[in-house]
Amino acid sequence: MKFVQLAKSLKEGLAPVYLIEGEETYFRDHAVESIRAACGISNPVLNDARYEGETLKGEGLSALVRALGTLPFLDERRLVRACEFYPTEKEWETYLKAYCAKPCPSTVFLIVNSGKKPNAAQLARKAGVTYVDCSREDEETLARWLFGVARRQGLSVDADAAQLLVRYCARDASRMKAELEKFALLFGREGSVTCAAVEEYVAKDVEYKIYELTQAASRRNFAAFSVILSDMLDKGSDEQAVLAALVSHFRTLCEISLARGTDAETAKLLGVKPYAVQKNRETVSRLGAARVRAYYDGLYSLSAGAKCGVYGKKGALFAAVAQIFFA
Repeated sequence: MKFVQLAKSLKEGLAPVYLIEGEETYFRDHAVESIRAACGISNPVLNDARYEGETLKGEGLSALVRALGTLPFLDERRLVRACEFYPTEKEWETYLKAYCAKPCPSTVFLIVNSGKKPNAAQLARKAGVTYVDCSREDEETLARWLFGVARRQGLSVDADAAQLLVRYCARDASRMKAELEKFALLFGREGSVTCAAVEEYVAKDVEYKIYELTQAASRRNFAAFSVILSDMLDKGSDEQAVLAALVSHFRTLCEISLARGTDAETAKLLGVKPYAVQKNRETVSRLGAARVRAYYDGLYSLSAGAKCGVYGKKGALFAAVAQIFFA
C-alpha cells in the first residue's frame, strides 16, 4: 500500500509484519509512529525494541528472532524494529520465513528501509509481509496530502498554492510540512495560504530553479533565463551542474522528438508523466526538431569538453547560453 493509505488500514487492524520502505524520510518516520501509536505501548523500555541492520548477522539474527517471540510485559503488544535490514535469501529462509508464516500474535515486526540496496525489492514480495511504500509521491498526490496536513494546522490552501508549494519544495514532504507549520505561525488558525504567500515566504528548491531555468531556455526568454541563472550562481550553484541540467533537458526534448508512440506510451518508456510528454512535445513543435537536436549536440559537446578540461566550466556554460539564445 501507499503511505497515504496506511491510516485507513490501521483503522481496520494491525498487520503482524510490515516493510516500511522508501526514500521519503518523513513518510517512513510517520508510518513508524502511526503503527507505534496503534500498538498502544505505554512501556517502551520493555516493549519497543530496535535493531540496526549492520548488527543483524549470525547471532544478531538469532537475537532478533528471539525478540520477535518474546511476550510483551505490562502492555498488550510488543514492537520490534529492524532498520536498514536487507537479509539475503538464505538468511530469510533460515531465520524469518517460518516466523512470518506464523507470527507471534502480540508482536508487531517492522522492517524500516530506505530501499537503497540491490536486494531491497525482494522483501516486498515475501509472504506474510505488508508493504508500505514511502517513496516520493507525484505532485498531484502530494497536493492532496497537503490539504489534510493544512487542515490539521487550521489552515486552508487553494489548489494552485498547494501545487506551487510542492514544486518549490521539490516534493520533499518533511519540508512541506515545516512550511505549513511556518504558515500556521504567520497566519494563525483559519488562515489562508495563497500562491502569493508561497512565493513570498517559501524559498525555491534548487531543483525547481533548474526547472524554471530550462523552461526559460525552451521559450528562448533570455531576460527570465538570465535573472534565474544569475540568482543560482550568486547562491553557489556550480556552473557544470547548471550546464548538465540544460543538457539533460534538451536530451529529453530530443528523445521525445524521436518518439512515435502516444503520450502515455512515451511517458511509460521515459519514466515520466503523460502531461510532461504533452508539454515537451509542444516545446519541440515550437522550436523544431532540428533545432532541438542542434542544441543537444552543441551543449553535450561543451559539457564533455568542460569535464575533460578542454574548456573551463564557466566558459562552457556561457558558450551554451550563447548557442541557445544567439546562435
